[in-house]
Amino acid sequence: MRLYHRGAAFCKKMRGKLSKMSKKRNIRDHKRRLLAAKYELRRKLYKAFCKDPDLPRDKHRYKLSKLPRKSSFARVRNRCISTGRPRSVYEFFRISRLVFRGLASRGPLMGIKKSSW
Repeated sequence: MRLYHRGAAFCKKMRGKLSKMSKKRNIRDHKRRLLAAKYELRRKLYKAFCKDPDLPRDKHRYKLSKLPRKSSFARVRNRCISTGRPRSVYEFFRISRLVFRGLASRGPLMGIKKSSW
């Protein structure tokens, strides 16, 4: 599972332009991603043990329930790295459609231009 975006240079460029609230949201999202990555293997093992009919399920279900809630990938939300917006985020660029449109029209996104036919 891919945790991070591909445009690290773009993220460094936009770091100074973030608002205070979007920084908090993105920091919280980053912490959740790190926690999910840390417990990913353990969580997958416990789930596989729970599905196996030959093994005792209760013990592994208990261990799965004792893992931190925030370590689940279901709690990770894709957010825009410039505004912190949670909706309509392009996963490849990690920016929202609104920011994408502005950057595409101004030209900082390499290889992206408005189509015309």
